[in-house]
Amino acid sequence: MTLVATLIANPARPAITDAVLAEARRVLRTEHQPRILHGEVAAELLVPGSPDEAPALTEALRAAVRSEPVDVAVLPHDQHRRKRLFLADMDSTMIEQECIDELADVVGIKERVAAITERAMRGEIAFEPALRERVDLLKGLSVGVIEGLIRDAIRLTPGGGTLVATMRAHGAFTCLVSGGFTLFTGPIGASLGFDETRANRLDVADGHLTGRVIEPIVGAEAKRASLIELRDRLGLNPADTIAVGDGANDLAMLGEAGLGVAFRAKPKVAEAARVRIEHGDLTALLYLQGFAAAEFAK
Repeated sequence: MTLVATLIANPARPAITDAVLAEARRVLRTEHQPRILHGEVAAELLVPGSPDEAPALTEALRAAVRSEPVDVAVLPHDQHRRKRLFLADMDSTMIEQECIDELADVVGIKERVAAITERAMRGEIAFEPALRERVDLLKGLSVGVIEGLIRDAIRLTPGGGTLVATMRAHGAFTCLVSGGFTLFTGPIGASLGFDETRANRLDVADGHLTGRVIEPIVGAEAKRASLIELRDRLGLNPADTIAVGDGANDLAMLGEAGLGVAFRAKPKVAEAARVRIEHGDLTALLYLQGFAAAEFAK
């Protein structure tokens, strides 16, 4: 059996030096030479071992390079490495903001709503009632503000467009599945190039929010169910799927995926996920699948 260890830095802060790679080879006890995926941004090493050994090797490698801004993962090197189904969370994953917090900012209650959001994403309170509570606070807000928010306040997470485009170029199906709202996922998903988007629907009357979410709510179980539904529809092996997210409502989806990636995630999520990315941008998910930068779609 063979494993592959991937080391990833942020493109804005390259850190995969010869010294880092030498230390990785020493810790992993591999004679294989590194494969450079992108300058000092990403590289990989083949490592003898079984899948059962991967978690311990990941921890050993993480400890060895802890002083450097480098993400690491040790995963099976097999025919399922390049995934054929990709599901992604939106808020604080594919975009850098929480859309509901930005809506709350318009009516001057961002701090109050953001505190509830943070607790829900950390898994300290249940997602569904927390969502209903926050949406109720937005009653009367004009939906006309959303276009301006997307234009002026929402920033795409670096690497996201390249991630989606590259996976689609190599035959993967991509779905943006969010506990946020269709009024945001529609335009944001389209700008990122996703094949499909799924999210909660806000109730609207006369161009204003009524303060209600149309049931059923897209929460943790709905995200997991979306992965299973799409996987079955496409006739894929569970190992052919990858998902990424940051909050507690992503945990079930990440656990169901062949490869679940916690991206700059809340502690509970980072601890539970098979892989965590804290330094790299979203192209890290491509390096984890063995793509070199030269293979990226634009």
